[in-house]
Amino acid sequence: MDIHWIGLAGPTASGKTAAALAIAARRPVEIVSVDSALVYRGMDIGTAKPTPAERAAVPHHLIDILDPSEAYSAARFVADATRLSAEIRARGALPLLVGGTMLYFKALIEGLDAMPPADPAQRAALEAEATARGWPAMHAELALHDPATAARLAPNDSQRIQRALEVWRVTGRPLSSFHGVRDPQAAPRHLLVTLEPRERGWLHARIAERFDAMLAGGFLDEVRALRARGDLHAELPSMRCVGYRQAWQALDALPAPDAPLPPAALTALREQGIAATRQLAKRQITWLRAMPAREAVACDAPDALAQVLERIA
Repeated sequence: MDIHWIGLAGPTASGKTAAALAIAARRPVEIVSVDSALVYRGMDIGTAKPTPAERAAVPHHLIDILDPSEAYSAARFVADATRLSAEIRARGALPLLVGGTMLYFKALIEGLDAMPPADPAQRAALEAEATARGWPAMHAELALHDPATAARLAPNDSQRIQRALEVWRVTGRPLSSFHGVRDPQAAPRHLLVTLEPRERGWLHARIAERFDAMLAGGFLDEVRALRARGDLHAELPSMRCVGYRQAWQALDALPAPDAPLPPAALTALREQGIAATRQLAKRQITWLRAMPAREAVACDAPDALAQVLERIA
């Protein structure tokens, strides 16, 4: 198979890590993470980061490369993934790109146009409008001008809604028009395998199991440690990751930093975290189904892993 890289994309909890490790056991690969949350150090439990044993079994890249106070972008991912893919191929291995940040896959395959710089005055105006109207109303406005971007954003994703509206107002172009500037056929030869559930109930059950395991594994203590640093806040991209945002809000309501979370608040956090993760998975699946030339595998099929291995044979 004369290809530059293999991609393994899927919604959260669809079995990407297990499939990637199975591929690595059969082919000389190095894994490149395609995940906007795994780049952050100190965010292990809430991101379901591969374990030390899993990372020791096969080389992993683009994990733990940034402090949570920093930001990462699709443009930087494309640069990093392109560089790493060349280095991996030079070592005689095949890059295996694994993750669920679909914008990164799209940017790598279809390219990115030069983005307009930030406009502080426009951002301030948008902040004022959002204070008066609320971010769901701003999201509805975005849907009128840039339905493609609005469809992949949650109604309360203030940072990304603000940026998309800023780009629209400054340039008169939807943010989505800056993506996909290259014909996918012109991208380096690749194979994209996607994990897509036939039944949402299967995925929802796995999402709930994962969130329960995160809570049992010390997720709240992880978020407490991040809050205790003193230099992080709820509006940072890292702290807006699904799960972290809900945990941060729950801890904000406590009378003291070390106060225990009451049972009712813990139940609410669990419900909110699972609901937000389901919404994320829905958006990820929407992106997947719009991707060209993908090899879709039903991740809830009994032989899903065998199908993945057959696709990359």
